[in-house]
Amino acid sequence: MKDYYAARANEYDKIYLKPERQHDLRAIEAWLPAKYTQRSIIEIAAGTGYWTQFLIKVAQSLVALDAANETFNVARSRLGDDAEQVRWVIGDAYEIPHPASPYDAAFAGFWFSHVPIVRQREFLSGLNRVLKPGAQVVLLDNLYVEGSSTPISELDAEGNSYQVRVLADGSEHCVLKNFPTQTRMLELIEGIGVNPVFTRWQYFWAFEYTVV
Repeated sequence: MKDYYAARANEYDKIYLKPERQHDLRAIEAWLPAKYTQRSIIEIAAGTGYWTQFLIKVAQSLVALDAANETFNVARSRLGDDAEQVRWVIGDAYEIPHPASPYDAAFAGFWFSHVPIVRQREFLSGLNRVLKPGAQVVLLDNLYVEGSSTPISELDAEGNSYQVRVLADGSEHCVLKNFPTQTRMLELIEGIGVNPVFTRWQYFWAFEYTVV
């Protein structure tokens, strides 16, 4: 996965150009920042900084975590002068570095769908460990929409789904891409999160909860 996104860094943002998704994206871009006003944020899998550019405008502080430095090069260019306000950290989303003071908010855009089913609870528990009680968490990801989403190419024995993605250089990559249900998300935060809210657009979903 790390190698795939490193190789895809310079063409990743094409996904945000799909015409049919523009209405949803404008709605989410307006909806998301209000969740994070004056909060200390950890952004997981920040990638090319598409969502970082909106979060940094309202954040008290922001740490962007990603496994691939190649995507951060794109992110810094996108943010311009705002990039200096972000702390860029190369790291593992399953082993998030502990901050000097816990964050009071977390965001992960289009990361959770790449977490294997058997590690979903592990990821959320690890994320909670670097957050204060009462911290706000928002996970944003794709709905599967026939004709817009890349077709699912296979399922494994654990129920994970995969897509075959082709980069501009012609290389093919088999990428894990899950599409969890609202019921599944509610099950995953049992005992670690409260006040769940599941929001659905035509092409995307968001799941919010408060850390206990």
